Amino acid sequence: MLRIAITLLVALASLTATAQEVLLRHALSGKPLDALATLVVRFNDEQKGRGRIVLQDLDSVADRQQLPGLALLNDDDAWAFFETRPRYKHMADVMKQEKQPFDASRFYPQVADAVGDMFGRPQALPLALALPVLFYNKAAFAKAGLDPESPPATWWEVQQVAGKLFDAGYRCPLTTSRFAWVHLENLATQHSEPALLRGAKGERFAFNNLVEVKHVALLASWYKSSYFKYFGPGREGDAKFISGECTMLTGESALIGQLPDDLRFAVGVADLPYYEDVYGARRNNVIPDGAILRALPGKKKDDYKLMARFVAFLLRPEVQREWVRQTGFLPMTPGAAEGANVAEAVRTRLAAPRQSYPRTRLDFGRQRVREILDEEIDLVWKNVKPAKEALDDAMRRANAVH
Repeated sequence: MLRIAITLLVALASLTATAQEVLLRHALSGKPLDALATLVVRFNDEQKGRGRIVLQDLDSVADRQQLPGLALLNDDDAWAFFETRPRYKHMADVMKQEKQPFDASRFYPQVADAVGDMFGRPQALPLALALPVLFYNKAAFAKAGLDPESPPATWWEVQQVAGKLFDAGYRCPLTTSRFAWVHLENLATQHSEPALLRGAKGERFAFNNLVEVKHVALLASWYKSSYFKYFGPGREGDAKFISGECTMLTGESALIGQLPDDLRFAVGVADLPYYEDVYGARRNNVIPDGAILRALPGKKKDDYKLMARFVAFLLRPEVQREWVRQTGFLPMTPGAAEGANVAEAVRTRLAAPRQSYPRTRLDFGRQRVREILDEEIDLVWKNVKPAKEALDDAMRRANAVH
């Protein structure tokens, strides 16, 4: 019996030693990282020695050109993840080859559109997407004599609300996170303005249309009057809103799932404001953005089998619901939204039909364009350049490197 027991232990040790591992590189932190780590542990337990997923934080990577099997990343971060422009393996092909279901028709139309190829097949798993929305402090609204259940719908209404909040003693009525994405890219889609213009000399960026110029000029006037404060191009504004310093925030819808449990005020979530007087304006026509789960090429067949099983695990309705509840990211399917804290504004947008025009895909040039926009917009806040000059200069710079 002792010999049999030893033999079994040796066999188990050998299986553990030889079981394949697939690295999943990510840049998550806080509640989203906790949620992902919990799901990975659960999935690995189910495998019973058939392999495991290993999380790899970007900051812990010594050689970033040593590619993982899976990457949960925003296209903006591709260079930081890999220090190169990586190729990817089509997720629909991975799932098909390993005989795992991956039906894009189950996804919300807008989520599917965010990861679909030209034929509508999902190239990746839309795991960590968000929409731009308006957050507001309901307690501050009530103190300023505003209706906490009636957030501003247009930018002119935002100006009126900001004035009342300022008069009530709030010195930061409005701030923002991810300025270029919220206030330029989504402003363009809301008002039917093209992000790219195609001509005889090829494509060129066009974030200097009349509506963008008017909007940045309006924000600049608010900046001077202290109705609007800017803390940086990333997610710096989130902390200012959570602390109560700022009473309105334009940012990512996923923030709703990442608010601290001991927050001292009730938070309202509304659609991103728009200009109702612009011809062709469609307030809800905003675009998802965020991190998506991709498979990388050059791995062994057993690795792809493990990846496919992991993606199938993440697509289980109960797993999706837990993920959305814990992180605030967009639900991939209607079933994933059940019982989750998903704002009605977000549900409405997700259920809208897919875009009737090709989705603008800035791909790996997007991050550089956003950096240029942020650099030029910063000169507007510093009163170095007016809105039109800053946006014109940004487009000249962006198109020179496109």
